[in-house]
Amino acid sequence: MSENRKVEVFSAGCSVCDDAVAKIREWACDSCDVIVLDMKDDKVAEYAKELSISSVPAVAIDGVVAECCAGRGIDEGVLRAAGLGQPIT
Repeated sequence: MSENRKVEVFSAGCSVCDDAVAKIREWACDSCDVIVLDMKDDKVAEYAKELSISSVPAVAIDGVVAECCAGRGIDEGVLRAAGLGQPIT
């Protein structure tokens, strides 16, 4: 039994974040567990701080913030290179 890739999307619930969540879900595969984390929750905000996330939307795949999310916005190519949409082998 293989494990799933953990895809965490940090969101503030704005329309830009909602669009990013929709895209991530579209790009994800059946082996990707997409989890939306609400930055309005203090525990989520603290976790984001630990990951050095300074803006949303941001995506962490298997606990590593995707390179595209260290600045602003998301990038499909960068996220796919980090494992989004690919089963763990």
